[in-house]
Parts: sequence; C-alpha cells; structure tokens
Amino acid sequence: MTGWLVTHPWITYIMIYIFLVYVYNKVFRVRRLPILKEALVYLLIGVGAFVLLLFQVDLQLPIVPCLTVAVALMFMVRIRYWVEARQKRKQQ
Repeated sequence: MTGWLVTHPWITYIMIYIFLVYVYNKVFRVRRLPILKEALVYLLIGVGAFVLLLFQVDLQLPIVPCLTVAVALMFMVRIRYWVEARQKRKQQ
C-alpha cells in the first residue's frame, strides 16, 4: 500500500489533509473561531499535511496508516459514547 501512496502523491495529500482536519475538529476544536482565524488554522493544517506528505513519500514513513488507525480509534470511542448514552436514556 505504501508504494501506491508514493505513486499517487495528490491522493495521499488529500487523505492526510482530511484525516488531520477530522482530528482537529473532534479533538482540539473547542469553539467556533472567527472566519479569518479559522482559515489560518486550515491553511496551517494544509502546510502540516504537506510536511507529513514529504515524510510519507520521501522517508517511506507510514503516515497514512497511522492516521487511519487514529481516526478508526476515534470512531470507536464515539460509538461507545453513543451506546452508553442510549443505555442511560433507556434506564431512565
């Protein structure tokens, strides 16, 4: 899979960017920012995604698989919280 990601850098960059935006929105974002600050944050995420793309392509580090695991674990936690909240509503 790493070879495919190296031969398709634009798709790899988009995947890294989407994963980073998801992690930012679910973990680090506390409240809505003003529009210019929000644009700056997403621009900086884009720059960080480019740096991670260089790590993925040039150094052959498993950036995309690691981000995939992180997002999958976050989904599992969200599902667990949803199930627990549903059980609490049933008990009341």
